Amino acid sequence: MFGATGLFFSLWAMEFYQMGTAVRMGPAYFPAVLGFLLVALGAIIMAQSFAVDGPEVPRFNFRPLILVTLATIAYGYLMKPLGIVGATAALVYISALGGHEFSWKEVTILFAILIIVSIVVFVKGLTLPFPICPDFIENCPIH
Repeated sequence: MFGATGLFFSLWAMEFYQMGTAVRMGPAYFPAVLGFLLVALGAIIMAQSFAVDGPEVPRFNFRPLILVTLATIAYGYLMKPLGIVGATAALVYISALGGHEFSWKEVTILFAILIIVSIVVFVKGLTLPFPICPDFIENCPIH
């Protein structure tokens, strides 16, 4: 995974941007070098996997991968119509369904903490123009 990702971004950067030199770096230099370092890291990890004896690797579970990806996409699409509250609710609850354990109480506490921190940091602290409440709530009490 590391090798494929690193190789893709390195070759993509070198194809579409100028590489430059170490003294005068072009826009492709940084992503290409990081990509090749990622390839090297993947090669080291893969080489170590052949040298170490251990238990058998369990079968890969696609459910967490699919649900966390789906939650991230839902967050992006729901931010404008549902605001930061609704989008974060979708993100937290859909992601939590991808885990091995799911507790409504724990996930709701996590959601409440994330909403408070997100509003304080992003909306109030950094003054980013994120809508807080859904569009259909005209008098949002949090403004």
